[in-house]
Amino acid sequence: MTLQPDRTRAPAQCRRPKKDSEDQAIGRSKGGLSTKIHAIVDALGNPLAFLLTAGQAHDLEGADALLPQMQADTLLADKAFDADLRVIEPLLAAGKTPVIPPKSNRKLQRAYDKELYKARHLMENLYCKLKQYRAIATRYDKTARNFLAAVHLAAAVIWLN
Repeated sequence: MTLQPDRTRAPAQCRRPKKDSEDQAIGRSKGGLSTKIHAIVDALGNPLAFLLTAGQAHDLEGADALLPQMQADTLLADKAFDADLRVIEPLLAAGKTPVIPPKSNRKLQRAYDKELYKARHLMENLYCKLKQYRAIATRYDKTARNFLAAVHLAAAVIWLN
């Protein structure tokens, strides 16, 4: 007598729902698989908003999502945000001041406040504080939702200190 497999149930692999539909925000960049954390900070370096993108995504994708909710009158950003149509013109139209150094290959060099730009280290300090949390530095979580929750939790601890 041979045993026939039970054909009324699907195999175990098919019974559970697939997790492929959840966003992972992981992308391949020069350093391998990574995730970019885009952030807005206040004048004291405290985090206000976060966005995750894949590692190969340009910084302007974060700017497109975060700049419309910016409340400050001045934006300090690095050279990656030197884009007239996507960053500088919308900020000027909203009455805000961009403090962004021009790229070296820009045909028409713009002036910017070099003394005010020195305060941008507060943004870098935030990233250094976030990287103190091993789960964030090594990206333990598979889904972007869980990783962003860990970033928010670390940001809350940073706010409390």
